[in-house]
Amino acid sequence: MSLHINAKLGDIADIVLMPGDPLRAKYIATKWLTNPVQVASTRNMLYFTGTYNDRRITIGASGMGCPSIGIYSYELFNEYGVSSIIRIGTAGSYDPELGLRALVNVDSACSESTYARYAFGMKEDHIPHQGDLFERIRETAETMQLPIWNGNIHSSDVFYRSSKGIPEVALQYACKAVEMEAFALFANARHLGKSAATILTISDVIPTGEHISPEDRERSLDPMINLALQTALIS
Repeated sequence: MSLHINAKLGDIADIVLMPGDPLRAKYIATKWLTNPVQVASTRNMLYFTGTYNDRRITIGASGMGCPSIGIYSYELFNEYGVSSIIRIGTAGSYDPELGLRALVNVDSACSESTYARYAFGMKEDHIPHQGDLFERIRETAETMQLPIWNGNIHSSDVFYRSSKGIPEVALQYACKAVEMEAFALFANARHLGKSAATILTISDVIPTGEHISPEDRERSLDPMINLALQTALIS
């Protein structure tokens, strides 16, 4: 087992769907997987492995922010032989045209974060998805007739900030949404030669203050979860 994931070797599938919230991982596993087994619980970061249409899949949490997903995705890739990770999370929209419940397939994650620089010497402020998962997600969404926006997002290291407006890096790369994890996930995958993608559901529209209620949030994420699972079947 690794330092932060107490699963045994062989307990983790070669593809992992990774929400931020451990309880959301449990919800996905119990609702969508056949015969899910909890394989890790260190620090209550829950991981479950089961099958979906006979495809072995692991669902596990990343926590919040680049440092947290940086630890968990690195150990999955490096110590458990995981080949592909699809992050499935929520995001805030910078553009009112990208409204509540809209789906986002992340092309590049753009960030002021120093994570990639200090971990691997990567000096770029934007890192693209890794491997062919991005295209598979786009193709799967088209087959499912599921509207999705394919583009760049801002991975921020901060949730609360004193300055108003859209940060410069997000404007520079035409980012329409913001979250906190994809940049580190893509950096790890790039360094280790793995595949990584991110699908997001818009839960907040920042300019208007609209947001999905806690009661509605669970149902609102189901299209994203279904898309990730269908993509996993062909990955």
